[in-house]
Amino acid sequence: MSKIITVTFNPTIDKSTSIAALMPEKKLKCAAPRFEPGGGGINVARAIKKLGGEALAVYPAGGYSGKFLNELMAREGVTMHAVPTKSHTRENLIVFDRSTSLQYRFGMPGSEVLEEEWRQLLTDIENSGAEYIIASGSLPPGMPDDIFGWIADIARKIKAKLIVDTSGEALKKAVDKGVFLLKPNLGELSSLVGKEEVSHESVDEIAKEIIGRDCCQAIIVSLGSAGARLITKDEVIQVIPPVVKRLSTVGAGDSMVAGVILSLSRGMDLKEAMKYGVACGTAATLNPGTELCKPEDVEKLYKLMSTTGAHQQ
Repeated sequence: MSKIITVTFNPTIDKSTSIAALMPEKKLKCAAPRFEPGGGGINVARAIKKLGGEALAVYPAGGYSGKFLNELMAREGVTMHAVPTKSHTRENLIVFDRSTSLQYRFGMPGSEVLEEEWRQLLTDIENSGAEYIIASGSLPPGMPDDIFGWIADIARKIKAKLIVDTSGEALKKAVDKGVFLLKPNLGELSSLVGKEEVSHESVDEIAKEIIGRDCCQAIIVSLGSAGARLITKDEVIQVIPPVVKRLSTVGAGDSMVAGVILSLSRGMDLKEAMKYGVACGTAATLNPGTELCKPEDVEKLYKLMSTTGAHQQ
């Protein structure tokens, strides 16, 4: 079976709760909180586990919150390798307003990761023997913005396929080194090519230009409720999911990445893997907080999209 590792440089504990109504200057009574591991690659590894696969989650963790993060990962049965840090792991807050059905996401800044700590992470990635490396999420203070480029060099050295899901300078530096697959949203794609915004109509042209520079083999552009678009050198495929009632969008993109890469590791072609990934991302929106996707929801959605969702351009 193919080996998948996920890399999360800025992990978090996601604390989610709900309130009757959001009001200023009031003491608001919250529902009992849920605590879940968070951060791009960690969510990908969690989703892969939920889908019946296995992935090794590599991340830094420190302080009492780092210990709690490791405990939460162990509860979910996710295989992990945490590099100890001197700084505490951050915590985020997600609040659902029941009066408006609106969700508020409070993201805390990441704690500094020292050079000896992130270098240890790189060493562990190189020694992992991975066939797929998923580097996902933001960077904390102290991390060089070309760290994803370093991982691209490692992936090439160990003959692994690198999947990058990040933004800003980190994304640009990764593209400069070349990767297997990119998964930007429209905003990240526009930033990558130096534009204020990118329209749906211009996605294909821009993506093919990036692929033509040998920066990657494929790009999956996430389009929110409109699904996602897969662009390769030879084809363009769009998968449109069924309309669903969304409870939370947290972790939807990570669930999509999980579905795509798990499918590829099981021998599925890229088009079918993308459809399965969109089913996973859509399934994640059916659940509150950062619960991610449930296999039974994924299968129902995938069957619907297998006949109505994919359109070749």
